[in-house]
Amino acid sequence: NDVKRLEIVADRFSKIGSKPVLTSHNVFATIEEFVAYFSVRVSDKITFEVIGDQYQEALLNVPLFDWVIENILKNAVNAIEGHGKISVKIIENLAKEQIFVDITDNGKGIPRSKFEAIFKPGFTTRKRGWGLGLSLTKRIVEEYHKGLIKVVQSEIGKGSTIQLSYKKSESV
Repeated sequence: NDVKRLEIVADRFSKIGSKPVLTSHNVFATIEEFVAYFSVRVSDKITFEVIGDQYQEALLNVPLFDWVIENILKNAVNAIEGHGKISVKIIENLAKEQIFVDITDNGKGIPRSKFEAIFKPGFTTRKRGWGLGLSLTKRIVEEYHKGLIKVVQSEIGKGSTIQLSYKKSESV
């Protein structure tokens, strides 16, 4: 699994700067597979759940989509002090033909004044790191997948919800 993961990471970097190929994928299954890989690599004090519509398809480049999920989950894990829970909820928006992916944690929370700033290059709350994770995530979501990413809710000391939206594709 780790060797496969390294191949995926190398593939991700080769895709940056080139137009990725988007194909229809089951959003729930794609996220569930990544969370299964990721969850065993973090503290067992943090639990994960993937819930919601299991049958929705979106146009995705899976290695880049996984990178988005990974960056958001890593930030959620870092925001949790001690025991915590991270929930990934897939929701179909029929009116806009979109699929929403809401990632919620019960971590430190984000001040409302920082909702936009967290996606800017160089923004970080950690002592180490370059603050590039969420800016790259935003680029992958918005430029490559033509979706949107935003903080939809956050309360200091209670947690945050980051929402991704993708164009729905027809089931295959």
